[in-house]
Amino acid sequence: MNRRIDELDRRIILATQAGMPLVAKPYHHLAEQLGMSPDELMARLQAMQASGIIRRIAAVPNHYALGYKANGMSVWDVPDEHIGTLGQQVAELDFVSHCYQRPRHLPDWPYCLFAMVHGHDRAEVEAKIDQIAALLGEYDRGHQVLYSSKILKKTG
Repeated sequence: MNRRIDELDRRIILATQAGMPLVAKPYHHLAEQLGMSPDELMARLQAMQASGIIRRIAAVPNHYALGYKANGMSVWDVPDEHIGTLGQQVAELDFVSHCYQRPRHLPDWPYCLFAMVHGHDRAEVEAKIDQIAALLGEYDRGHQVLYSSKILKKTG
């Protein structure tokens, strides 16, 4: 579904790209700032999401502030013909914050499934990685964990 954005859509995107306001009714607050009704704001956000202009609206926790100091992007070599099913199963694990399919770059980089895991320390991350490996079973043809070396700014 193709949809062109207008000036009001642009204003909505600008108002939300750094995150939603931390108030009891964030949509009402934004709608008031933008001079529109909360229902109109919601309808426009839903239309932009349905057309792919925006991907999602979700809370983005600060894992460091919550005590999760170890962050590991696990990368997995799984068969291409099973990646859809396996990726969905990994993404549904409550300790996986995001999960992606990415292209392999053979022969140096055989990994095609990426899953971010957070833990209080590396031992906790490793235990969670072991759970993913057990879930993937015979389809785990190899994996690595790439640990974060610095905190990058996350918004919206």
